[in-house]
Amino acid sequence: MYKLQVEEYDRHVYETELKSFLPKNIIDFHIHVFSNEIERYEHLKNAPTSWVGRITDELRIEQLKDTFAKLFPENNCSALIFGGTGRDLKETNDYIIKAGKELDCATLYRTNYQMSASQLEEDIKKGGFLGIKPYLSDRPLYIPTSEIRIYDFLPHEHLEVCNRNGWIVMLHIPRNDRFRDPVNLAQLAEIEEKYPNLKLIIAHIGRAYAKEDIGNAFEVVGKGKNTYFDFTANMCDDAIRACLEAVGPKKLIFGSDLPYAIMRMYRIVENGVYYNVVRRGEFGDITGVAHMKETDEKDLTLMIYEQIRALKRVAQELKLTPDDIEDIMYGNAKKLIDEVSGR
Repeated sequence: MYKLQVEEYDRHVYETELKSFLPKNIIDFHIHVFSNEIERYEHLKNAPTSWVGRITDELRIEQLKDTFAKLFPENNCSALIFGGTGRDLKETNDYIIKAGKELDCATLYRTNYQMSASQLEEDIKKGGFLGIKPYLSDRPLYIPTSEIRIYDFLPHEHLEVCNRNGWIVMLHIPRNDRFRDPVNLAQLAEIEEKYPNLKLIIAHIGRAYAKEDIGNAFEVVGKGKNTYFDFTANMCDDAIRACLEAVGPKKLIFGSDLPYAIMRMYRIVENGVYYNVVRRGEFGDITGVAHMKETDEKDLTLMIYEQIRALKRVAQELKLTPDDIEDIMYGNAKKLIDEVSGR
């Protein structure tokens, strides 16, 4: 069940730290909208629960506007939305078509690696989507999670369709070494070179949630005219700084990862591994759940606010201007949406 609770400390963070920093208009470029009534894949029904699965099992259409109003009461908010993972794709995409119309939001189409290029193109055009959001769980199941490659769930045929149409490809990269993984980097560089017309969004800054995850990534990736990064669920100052220094504020985009960004937490890194620090007992018994630690501290705010706090710290360090912040929080996303939709 989705339950956003805005506490006094959250209001304090917004009023004293974020309100004056944020532009009037915000586009959240990375939101999952889905209902727990959408059927889950059979092979995932009894899968172990990650920390993401501890937060919520849905964010319904009617809940998103209320969420924006509570989180950003003095800002005008819109979004790029797509479905949840591990659920029936037709139901997922049909729900997003409905959500896009009701919320007046841009939308992405969830894919499966087995889809034909012609079916993919037809469905995207018919549904009014601006591109695709593939995910590594939609790959041949015989491939172990640690060995998944980008092309296992995002085949060349899909990339060719998106390149021909100038569509968005929102990519969550796989593999344990994340943004420093040489296979990931080689395939990302190949996508930039072979498909220069698609709009490649490398989500989560390549899942570089710790400094150690970055490696030499920005020496290899980010050269393409149409390559962008979102800092969704990323509170790593080092990653945000490295991204801005490599590609500049015109190529960084805000995304929250709602509904998961309502998690009350802060993030630490130990020996190159990130941990979400949460209130003791709030997520039940977290024994054995990766990337989670508990604290008895009371003044914890929401992940979405922690992301913006991280951006603010780096922005002050790099002396970004208010115009730069407006680009990151709104303008870059607006430009992409307008370009792809033909507005």
